[in-house]
Amino acid sequence: MVMRRNALGRGLDALIPSAPASAPAAAPRATNELPTHEIAPNPDQPRRRFDESELDRLADSIRRYGVLQPIVVRHAAAGASRPYELVVGERRWRASQRAGRATVPAVVQDVDPRALLEVALVENVQRRDLNPIELAQAFRGLVEAGRTQDEVGERVGLDRSTVANHLRLLELPKELQEDVELGTLTMGHAKALLQLQNPERRRHLRERIVAEALSVRAAEALARALATTGGERVTKPAAPASGAAADPNLRHLIGQLEAHLMTRVRIESKGERGKIEIDYFGPEDLDRLSRTILEGRRA
Repeated sequence: MVMRRNALGRGLDALIPSAPASAPAAAPRATNELPTHEIAPNPDQPRRRFDESELDRLADSIRRYGVLQPIVVRHAAAGASRPYELVVGERRWRASQRAGRATVPAVVQDVDPRALLEVALVENVQRRDLNPIELAQAFRGLVEAGRTQDEVGERVGLDRSTVANHLRLLELPKELQEDVELGTLTMGHAKALLQLQNPERRRHLRERIVAEALSVRAAEALARALATTGGERVTKPAAPASGAAADPNLRHLIGQLEAHLMTRVRIESKGERGKIEIDYFGPEDLDRLSRTILEGRRA
């Protein structure tokens, strides 16, 4: 992701209220020891996956040294099951419970409920704690709340194009989003998959990325080839039909070969003679194509 020079947007201090500038020599915000069971998680927490081993390490550190930085909470709405609601610091709160602490140091702040997602998002982005899908979900929440992509980028210190690229990830089916969340696919691989609209071709490309550990560049090249062979939208205009490409029978044959081999095929015909060209991307792809062709021969 592209970070702006001015760190991360307005920062947490601009989002979490403090004493007004005109107040005389305001004292630091008071830290209280609050019972962990009286604090509810932030309902707008953008982080959805918490690494168990990281929580265990943090819990061990808390047992040894305590909680070095207080969490931030707000008073919960009337009728809530718990008197406080987390604003910032869910990992520390979870790890404190795991460490067996009955209380956790906390600062109580008056944070507008509408700002909970934005505050939690900024904190997580500052710590680089979110995976691309979690970021995309949080960006979508801010957009649905009325923010433009430019405004979202300004608040978290990212370019608008980065925000837009993350939002595009949500166009992928859930199983591919989960691959990105788990780190099975990178964001670059996900963007390559977005070039394909056909679910079968997406599945094929995903399997090849994982099985062959394809680089992002190789995945993008293969996605372009699959998009071209599948008649999907491509960024470059198709070359004018000539020779074999103008023959409807040969066009049908090319389509059949491309569907079977899952790559681009070209046939050049000169009278009764000609040649067939089959694209491949690396030694593994050549091996796959060879096996596909030879197994067909044995059959």
